[in-house]
Amino acid sequence: MALVTISGYPASGKTRRALQLKSYLEERLQSPEYTGPTLKVVIVSDADTKVKRSVYDDGRQEKPARAALFTAVQRLINKDTILIVDGMNYIKGYRYQLYCAAREQQIRVCTIFVVAKPEHCREWNTSRAEGEEADTYSSSTLDNLIARYEEPNSMVRWDSPLFTIPWIEEDIPGPDIFNAITSGIVKPPNVGTSTVAPTPTDALHNLEQTSTQVVSAIMSAQSTSPSSGFGGPLQISVELPSSVTINKTITLPARTVTISQLQRLKRQFVTTHKKVITLGASEKGAVDWSPEIVAEKLVRFIEEYIGS
Repeated sequence: MALVTISGYPASGKTRRALQLKSYLEERLQSPEYTGPTLKVVIVSDADTKVKRSVYDDGRQEKPARAALFTAVQRLINKDTILIVDGMNYIKGYRYQLYCAAREQQIRVCTIFVVAKPEHCREWNTSRAEGEEADTYSSSTLDNLIARYEEPNSMVRWDSPLFTIPWIEEDIPGPDIFNAITSGIVKPPNVGTSTVAPTPTDALHNLEQTSTQVVSAIMSAQSTSPSSGFGGPLQISVELPSSVTINKTITLPARTVTISQLQRLKRQFVTTHKKVITLGASEKGAVDWSPEIVAEKLVRFIEEYIGS
């Protein structure tokens, strides 16, 4: 249903806001006035992935820690859940990654910016150190994270809609957040965020063999046709690797097409489509690499470029 990304300085009160939001959303979803689908509210945080705050002391440990949280998000995100991501989320590139994951699932998004002054964060970090040493940031790490923090921006799509909650506010803007994640715009996945359909394992084999058979069929039809060299439609029979024969019509120019011309066009066709197979298709949905479709594409390709 929705992905809510909470962002703010370390020790700024993000977890408190996440718990407030969870409590509010659950209350709204259980109220008689709510008539929408059945939803659950889940919080995922560094604590859930066993990530300690000390990992932020070392960049080499921080990267896999972010990856662990992102993996947890991918596992929990779905259309029946309002997922609240309570983590550092201080890097705009990471927030964009979360946004892309949400678009792939076609769910709504919003960002909550928990605002607190650096001196307040230092004070709160120190106050919870008693008996919870593992749950605090070192002074140098906290200052470093504050300095590197990339503030959310409502003008960019991955941070929008953006709700800013100052430290002086006791409550969260619950109604506005609820409306955003239950009735806001759902952005469809695009090429950059959609999952590319896997290419069949026999795609390259079909491409090579079918292309060879099409060229052979054209040469054979030319040699036996009484109108060869006069141009116009020519019926060809393509023997597919699956032992199935398909009949195609190809329109040729008013001259005999040589084997060297056909081989050159075949190489161009195969090279182009090999790149699509190995690098991944950019088309929406799966690409059909069956011999029948490959034969049809090559026939049309030869028709278009035979005169060049």
